[in-house]
Amino acid sequence: MARYIFITGGVVSSLGKGLASAALGALLQARGFTVRLRKLDPYLNVDPGTMSPFEHGEVFVTDDGAETDLDLGHYERFTGVSARRTDSVSSGRIYSNVLEKERRGAYLGKTIQVIPHVTNEIKDFLAVGEDEVDFMLCEIGGTVGDIEGLPFFEAIRQFSQERPRGQCIFMHLTLLPYLAASGELKTKPTQHSVKELRSIGLQPDVLVCRSEHPIPEKERAKIALFCNVRPDAVIPAYDLRSIYEAPLAYHRAGLDQAVLDAFQISPAPRPDLTRWEDVMDRLTHAEGQVRIAVVGKYTQLEDAYKSIAEALTHGGMANRVRVKADWVDSEKLEGEGAHLLDGYNGIIVPGGFGERGTEGMIAAARYAREKKVPYLGICLGMQMAVIEAARNLADMPDAGSEEFDHEAGKTRFTPVVYHLKEWVQGNYTVQRKLTDDKGGTMRLGAYTAVLAAGSKISEIYDGALEIEDRHRHRYEVDAKYREQLETAGLSFSGMSPDGRLPEVVEYRDHPWFIGVQSHPELKSKPFEPAPLFAGFIRAAMDNERLV
Repeated sequence: MARYIFITGGVVSSLGKGLASAALGALLQARGFTVRLRKLDPYLNVDPGTMSPFEHGEVFVTDDGAETDLDLGHYERFTGVSARRTDSVSSGRIYSNVLEKERRGAYLGKTIQVIPHVTNEIKDFLAVGEDEVDFMLCEIGGTVGDIEGLPFFEAIRQFSQERPRGQCIFMHLTLLPYLAASGELKTKPTQHSVKELRSIGLQPDVLVCRSEHPIPEKERAKIALFCNVRPDAVIPAYDLRSIYEAPLAYHRAGLDQAVLDAFQISPAPRPDLTRWEDVMDRLTHAEGQVRIAVVGKYTQLEDAYKSIAEALTHGGMANRVRVKADWVDSEKLEGEGAHLLDGYNGIIVPGGFGERGTEGMIAAARYAREKKVPYLGICLGMQMAVIEAARNLADMPDAGSEEFDHEAGKTRFTPVVYHLKEWVQGNYTVQRKLTDDKGGTMRLGAYTAVLAAGSKISEIYDGALEIEDRHRHRYEVDAKYREQLETAGLSFSGMSPDGRLPEVVEYRDHPWFIGVQSHPELKSKPFEPAPLFAGFIRAAMDNERLV
């Protein structure tokens, strides 16, 4: 049965609970333990799938088709453990489950209350798969004191009491603000945060204190005394050069040892940190630099493209080169704005929804094709490359996407990209209508693509003729235009196993121009870069030498 580590946060949000959880998971793995990480989010959305990127950042998709918080991306990148649908839950999902049971009469006519019905549902979620791993790390979103988070805090309190003694511990992240006027780190916000936790029955075993300045021993001792935590369990957390330094930094600060001490695991296995030392060596000893333009519509918030940013870093590490990514607003490329891409060694057009900014993406695809600049189109980026080819090479000047016509409420385009109404998932056929609910109705999760022998995409995957990547889209390139587009020079080098859905397009006469309907960035890791990103950066290096 797994040991549980509950990670909570206080004082302010965005302190890095997800990163700390992921780094701790990596450190426990380095000591030979198996781990799984989970996220419990207090918001009332059933999942983040319908939330704007500006609201919530990237939506991370799992192999089994769950739309989840971007922290699950951190978990996967640091531990290599593929997340599952059962690793993410929100208040909305919990309340939906409870109300569905009530409608079915599953509660036998009882009055439905937060305690015990909602808290029991949360505890059931926590217990899923507990016999599969040594440690289950469960991060509670938000900060202690948030009204919507109270059912989760109460549930983990009950859960820890119902388990054998010593099977659950609590780790709390806080902020030590620095007052420049007095030149002091202030511990009072941390004290109040722990007081808030203790008022609802939770006593932290480990405190992780974020700070921009060194924390003197005197202050650590003070925190330990007033927060009722052992001095060696007060862990400093400073700003880092890279998030991938976190496992090494937290190990130096004693986080993994403090956690094992709290579980009374002694003697603890010694950690093997070779993997993370190699990661940092590749990051800090780069042998050059490439400039990449990421042409998107949510560029004001980098978290909207979090996995893209990290996969680019991984691709750079694979080639021992530093990647300087610039986030280019696609709307600025419309009209005569494509010259803004001059000087870049590679262009990425990532996913997105809606018509806004897409003409700039089409301009970016044309620029990359004509200037022979490496291009990677992901999801919407592939669709825009197809539309560009249709308009400018295949004699379809009014080519476009049904998505844009649906948004405008009138027909304006020849729909080379159409609303996907039917596809094969496993052993059955999924059918969708435009009038369906928006949440959870896209083509989601891992799907296989069959690659053409001798294609560039097959070469990138070491000659493989089948690959599997995750999808998140409801519009698809229409295969009925395949012959016309291939005659014009755009090769359909990857298709779904039934041959109906285009998965990969490429130009054979271009140094490196590939569009994929999937999201390969979601499976990229620092110690196992996505092949497409490693290949893209390698092509960008070749381009940099030519410039």
